[in-house]
Amino acid sequence: MGVAALITWVITALGGAVLLGTWLSRGGLRESSAGASRFPPALILGHFLLAAVGLVLWIVYLATDAEGLTWVAFVILLVVALLGFTMLARWLQGRRAAAAATGGTSAGSPPASRRFSAPYSLTRAGGRGTPAARSTAGSRDAAGAGGRPAGCRQP
Repeated sequence: MGVAALITWVITALGGAVLLGTWLSRGGLRESSAGASRFPPALILGHFLLAAVGLVLWIVYLATDAEGLTWVAFVILLVVALLGFTMLARWLQGRRAAAAATGGTSAGSPPASRRFSAPYSLTRAGGRGTPAARSTAGSRDAAGAGGRPAGCRQP
């Protein structure tokens, strides 16, 4: 299960890297400094950095079997998911507000955050928490012993 969580986490991270690259290449940082974006750079970059740290910790856990790392990675993943859902909510608000203001037509150049594909963004949001759900959601195994996250190796 730990490897399945790693694969899911890497796929989700690759999707996040695409969104981050889109945001940066379309001027997301410039828009944020000008006040034209709903996404503060600290939110975007904090989400990215915490996700990267959590992923590295999970890889280290798989390599060393240091049980404490599972819980640290899980807590980091919860924070990353919270930041991600915050960004999703802000993105949805921005799309709805823009559609209402323009009557569904595009006026001028939209902010970088509105250039994300809706199906892609929503699919990626659906993948959040999947590594946690697959590897750490159950805090006890089938026998109800140990208090170890599901998928963790027994000593």
